[in-house]
Amino acid sequence: MNLVTLEDIDAAARRIAADIVRTPLLPAGWGDRERPLWIKPENLQPIGAFKIRGAFNALGRLDPGVRAAGVVAYSSGNHAQAVAYAAAAFGVTAHIVMPEETPTVKVQATRDHGAQVVLCGAGQRESVAAELVERTGGVLVPPFDHPDVIAGQGTIGLEIARDLPDVASVFIPISGGGLASGVGTAVRSLCPQARIFGVEPELAADTAESLAVGHRVDWPVAQRNRTIADGLRSTPSALTFAHLQRVLDDVITVTESEIRSAVRELAYRAHLVAEPSGAVALAGYRKATAPSGPAVVIVSGGNIEPLSLAEILSGGQ
Repeated sequence: MNLVTLEDIDAAARRIAADIVRTPLLPAGWGDRERPLWIKPENLQPIGAFKIRGAFNALGRLDPGVRAAGVVAYSSGNHAQAVAYAAAAFGVTAHIVMPEETPTVKVQATRDHGAQVVLCGAGQRESVAAELVERTGGVLVPPFDHPDVIAGQGTIGLEIARDLPDVASVFIPISGGGLASGVGTAVRSLCPQARIFGVEPELAADTAESLAVGHRVDWPVAQRNRTIADGLRSTPSALTFAHLQRVLDDVITVTESEIRSAVRELAYRAHLVAEPSGAVALAGYRKATAPSGPAVVIVSGGNIEPLSLAEILSGGQ
């Protein structure tokens, strides 16, 4: 199996530079004294999440004639918006399959970018997307199981390494594993001293179990869907799992209460709106036994229903 390389990520960075926000590293003075905290706010991207990087790299790599037939994607929300946004920028049609339980704010945002949204039942995303590919002739752009998507997400790791070369630890949300695969590859290559932690909800901790036993463990969809972190309900593919085995030092699992607390901390201390999926890295930082030295947490997204945010900020469970 061919894994993504630093060269692939470098090429992606050049390809997408004009289409994304190069997010800064924000110093968070309230972090642990021994582990100074830095925040990578990917919620500030145009679609509110890091997924825009992989989408633009994947679409940019397509032959123009192939891309003209349109694209198809399946996603719980942020990849859907990213592909819709990138497709509009390239002037091609996008059909996006989204689970019926996807937060309305993400469905509407995807439609607002011009995509045709198809809602489906739990666990049916891939099959419905395959039918759309057959019917429309479009190209499938998967949310994580593709080297071009992984390389695009890895550009975050390049930026971290260049902005904070002495980084001691990096905390990355894990779902399908594309973000951690790409960021981990870049950081491992450029900052070999850094420890790389994946973070996932206890209620969707299939990656932690898979890495512990040395092979992928498939948790039922209904079991993973229990977590409030709706963007972290996927499971790694063979491709991303191979990357994760190579680049991660450990996986930290966090409770629903710890996720909610991290959302509040980011809002009140960093003045950043984070969805639960985007806040898990901070929850992992709070829970981990990590080396002293600068620590980076990736706030992967900020697309949250206003009522859900209000409920979390009020301290509700």
